[in-house]
Amino acid sequence: MEFWKEKTLAQMNTSEWESLCDGCGKCCLNKIIDDDTEELYYTNAACKLLDSHEGHCIHYSNRFDYVPSCTQVTMENVAELTWLPDSCAYRRLHLGKSLPSWHPLITGSKTEMHQHGMSTQDKVICETRVKYLEDHIVLWPLRDLN
Repeated sequence: MEFWKEKTLAQMNTSEWESLCDGCGKCCLNKIIDDDTEELYYTNAACKLLDSHEGHCIHYSNRFDYVPSCTQVTMENVAELTWLPDSCAYRRLHLGKSLPSWHPLITGSKTEMHQHGMSTQDKVICETRVKYLEDHIVLWPLRDLN
């Protein structure tokens, strides 16, 4: 059953909600907001918990113990999280769009997502190795494919 087509975000159970996450890792990237323009910039500096090859959090279930500032995407805050990339399933569904053709719920694995370059796989550096975030601004997280 393609529950994401038949249910609203608010109607989804916890398991369905969690399965919407494609595991791209883009939400785990450090971002910069320009104080003057309010413009958002993505960097390739990833959270210390992001597995840079697999593109998932190595301590997902207890990530807040390691990174208290980590944001949990919920039905209550999804509209406010304007820093989520356009390719994010939560953002797409909230905006009335469909899941992209490469999404693991459609393809059955993360392979196509990685092949289409829609994940952080092998593109990031650990934030603990970064001196100036400004030196790590990248555009690839802004890409969105259907």
